[in-house]
Amino acid sequence: MLLTDKNLLNKTSNQKKSLTKTTNKQLIETTVADSIVQMLTELGVRHAFGVGGGAIAPMWEALEKSSIDVLHFRHEAGAAFAAIEAYFANNSPVAVFTTTGPGIINALTGMAAARYDGAKVILISACTSETNEGKWAFQETSLNTMPEELFSNGKLFHYAHCIKSSNELPEIAEQLAVGFSQPGGFVAHLSIPTDVQTRNAYNIFPDKSKLPLFIPDNKVINQVSELLSAESFAIWVGFGARKATKEILQLAERTGAAVMSSPRGKGIFPEKHPQYLGVTGFAGHESVLEYMESTPPQRILVLGTRLGEFTSFWNPAMIPPKGFIHVDIDSQVPGASYPNANTFPVIADVKRFLSLLLGKLSIKQTNSLVQLPPKFNTFTLQEENGNSETDLIRPQVLMSAIQKVIVEGSNAIVIAEAGNSFAWTTHHLKFHTSKCWRVSTGFAAMGHATTGVIGAAIANGGKAVAVVGDGAMLMNNEINTAVQYNIPAVWIVLNDSSYNMCSQGMKKLGYGSANTQISPTDFVMLARSMGADGICVESESQIETALRTAINSKVPFVVDVKIDISKFAPIGRRLNNLIKETAN
Repeated sequence: MLLTDKNLLNKTSNQKKSLTKTTNKQLIETTVADSIVQMLTELGVRHAFGVGGGAIAPMWEALEKSSIDVLHFRHEAGAAFAAIEAYFANNSPVAVFTTTGPGIINALTGMAAARYDGAKVILISACTSETNEGKWAFQETSLNTMPEELFSNGKLFHYAHCIKSSNELPEIAEQLAVGFSQPGGFVAHLSIPTDVQTRNAYNIFPDKSKLPLFIPDNKVINQVSELLSAESFAIWVGFGARKATKEILQLAERTGAAVMSSPRGKGIFPEKHPQYLGVTGFAGHESVLEYMESTPPQRILVLGTRLGEFTSFWNPAMIPPKGFIHVDIDSQVPGASYPNANTFPVIADVKRFLSLLLGKLSIKQTNSLVQLPPKFNTFTLQEENGNSETDLIRPQVLMSAIQKVIVEGSNAIVIAEAGNSFAWTTHHLKFHTSKCWRVSTGFAAMGHATTGVIGAAIANGGKAVAVVGDGAMLMNNEINTAVQYNIPAVWIVLNDSSYNMCSQGMKKLGYGSANTQISPTDFVMLARSMGADGICVESESQIETALRTAINSKVPFVVDVKIDISKFAPIGRRLNNLIKETAN
């Protein structure tokens, strides 16, 4: 693991030597809490989200007095989800702060999502003072009462440490500097007893020198160049390739390769480009499978996707005759999802890899551009202009209006919530840039988008729009936080008084006893009760006006859309996969 490589970190010196790495800046005596805040500032942290409390008070105060923008949330999970989206909006690591006991436990769902999604987030939590451990202190947070995984490197945190002394700060600074410098995600946890927070310390200025990016040797580049020049290939783009948009476009246009994307990878390659096939996996498009069945390429160049269940459903139809060339920074990824397929692994940063590859490939096209299947949006203009069979709103019509007013008519970030909201948006919306699209397909926690929209809006410095279900909106939202800090967030609520993905899924799976109903909720009244504004959409003719009102609003805004519950979301492939699992 990168962080435990002692040679890489050069940890043969004592702490005195570590302190000399402060690049001749003057050491200022202060508290441990102040020193950690200065460390975070030097590491590029610009925002801290959380819920305070007695045990974290010194740290909280130090954050409030710093240049870091501090937002106090209504729930720790909401703060963590917002931190994820803030990171993806501006690529700066984000801090999350919590108090002891339930504070840290409440944040864990969001921290797990950060690990799955590849964000750079650091959790700062309070723990019980060492002299009080084992005495049943109030909300005792220690190894006596909490799982060891909270305080150690492992599957939840890349790096975790419980601070016992200010002398540990130089080592911590080095670990965090390495973690935040490396490509990919990094999720850390610093647990600090209340008494340690107030002890004397020195400001630590970490060494922020960048680590070398993962770059394959020249032999690997030459091999890939020869393989791609010799025969037809397609490109499968994932979220890990989001910083290589220019290089992917150059490669595709130079070679004529068809391009497909994972659900999280939407917009990395322009979705209206003539070489774009569509989305694979969950809520994906038939055009991708039509292409693989009618004119399959000899190989697929996979860029920055794990090819997990929601991206591929491990469908054997997606395996090209000569297999995959799989580029990823994680050596465990290539070959994992398709263990029986021929896979040429390339452990590299996608952007640097493509830059080198483009220098090797011949300028002439190595692929002849094949005739691609019909465009992936299957909702026809006739249906779009027709009337609903009920007085309720068809989700497809809503998506068409969102495409026109928000995706094409604004610079807002659009975040889709887990559930049918995810399915409808993934299938119907088209993006020209990855900066405007976010969805979580790994952890896919409900309540991620309803709260993450706050982080996206504040880090983006402008509008962010969450497309969410009523179930998620009732589970966790941060409208009140948005009002307090005047954050221009918009929630578009698919209000059908039901956990409708569960309802539709259970019916398709042959189960009929599950109660998925939700008592009707007036989300406009809810928003206004907290100082936000909103509008209720009860007919399809009202949609565009409502969306324009929301996107132009100066205050947080909720669009409560009365959705036709009878319209089935495009989730069939997910259900087919569940049926296969239950049959095994």
